[in-house]
This record gives sequence, C-alpha cells and structure tokens, in this order.
Amino acid sequence: MGKIGKLKRILARYGSAVVAFSGGVDSSFLLRTARDAMGAENILAVTAVSDTYTKLELKNARRFAKALGVRHKVIFTNELKDKNFTENPKNRCYYCKKGLFEALDKIAGKEGLKYIFDASNKDDEKDYRPGSAAKKEFGVKSPLAEAGFAKDDVRTYSRRLGLKTAGLPSMACLASRFPYGERITRAGLKEVETAEEFLKKLGIGQVRVRCHGGGIARIEVEKKDIKRFLNKGVCDKITKRLKRIGFSYIALDLEGYRTGSLNEILK
Repeated sequence: MGKIGKLKRILARYGSAVVAFSGGVDSSFLLRTARDAMGAENILAVTAVSDTYTKLELKNARRFAKALGVRHKVIFTNELKDKNFTENPKNRCYYCKKGLFEALDKIAGKEGLKYIFDASNKDDEKDYRPGSAAKKEFGVKSPLAEAGFAKDDVRTYSRRLGLKTAGLPSMACLASRFPYGERITRAGLKEVETAEEFLKKLGIGQVRVRCHGGGIARIEVEKKDIKRFLNKGVCDKITKRLKRIGFSYIALDLEGYRTGSLNEILK
C-alpha cells in the first residue's frame, strides 16, 4: 500500500476531525482520503473566507466538497481587523493561523469531533512557517506530513484518484504577496487578486504578483512561461492592464516562480 496505506492508517486512528479546507491541491487530497479512511460522517470540511482568499478558491472548494458528499461549512474571518496581521511582521502568519485554529477548535468541540487537520506536507517544513507555532498551541494534526507526503506525492496520488485538483497551480494566502513590514490593506489585496486573475486568463497557470513599495508589481511565473513576456504585444497588454489596476511599475522576476520567495531575505 505504500504511502497511501500509511496515510489511511493514520487517518483511521484519529477517528474524526474538522478539516481546514481551502480547495487547493493538498487540502482536496486530504479531504478525499479522510472521507475514504474515516467515513463522511466523521469529518467536517471548513473553509475560512476573508479578503486574503479568492472568490475562485471558494467556488472550487464548494464544488469539490459537494461532489465528495462531505459536510462543508464556510466561516468568515477578518484578519484585517487585527493590527498584528495588517502591520505584516515576520510572524504575520502566526496571528492568521491562531485566529483560524481558534475558530476550528470551537467548531470541533460543538460538533463532537476529536481533532483538527491541516494539509501541510513535508515540503512545507523546509520553508519559514510561523503558523506552525499556532498549530502546536491547538494540537492541530498534519496527516500528510506524518505520512511522508511531499507536494509531488500529493499530485501523483491525486491523479491516481482522478481528482481534477491534481494539476491546479499552488495557491497561497494573498497576504503572502507583500514583503514583511509593508502594510496589508483591503485595496492592496484586491489589486493582487485582480492582477493575477488577468494573467491567468492569458493562459499563465502558476503566477504570483508580489507587491513592493512605490507601486511595483514583481511578477513571478514558471521559467517556461517567461518567454511569453518577450512578445511586445503581450508585454504592452500586461503593462496597460496592471497600471489600470493601480500599479505604477511592472517587473518580471527572471528567477521565476518559487514558493515563499519573500522569505529569502530572512535567510
């Protein structure tokens, strides 16, 4: 059975749980496997919606949970009310995750579910993750990491299960587009979401629009997509649209997309 067998044994041992469910590659795979190993009656998928979460992600999450036949609850969080979050310190994620897990802990208690699951995988352990401290405070379990699943493993087994989420680009909270110390605002988050939606409509799957002071948009795409920006017509189209959104300067990062690029200054 390999890794998938190990994962199912871990899940079955936990018995019941609230699953933090964003609708992305990892949480969708976790939710499907949890349903198979634990039974739909023993899990509750919870999606937290806020200004840092895109409308498309919510739509996909609702569709996926409905197709699985699992209970799905949408809650609303408002990180922008927390100065510890909006001031964007290096441990910003801690405050966000603490608020989320506090809400999930209350739901788990009310529903009589034993644990809280998140979809962290082994690759996440290689990056700076201040939210991990909040996980420890609330006893949140990460079954994918426990079973040794890396991101590529999740995609591989998702394909074997026929999950449409297998090929989705990696997603992350919109707040991750802002360098530490740069204030996070509702307007800024909306600019990022709109800019990334536009680029995706051009056929660019994996993209990040990182926002730097002075109205600079630093675009990260996979290296195979960089050549698309060498076309003058495409460049002009992107520049015109992003300036209309609110950016003053548009730059392409020649190093390409990489997870947690704004953490590089911490190393």
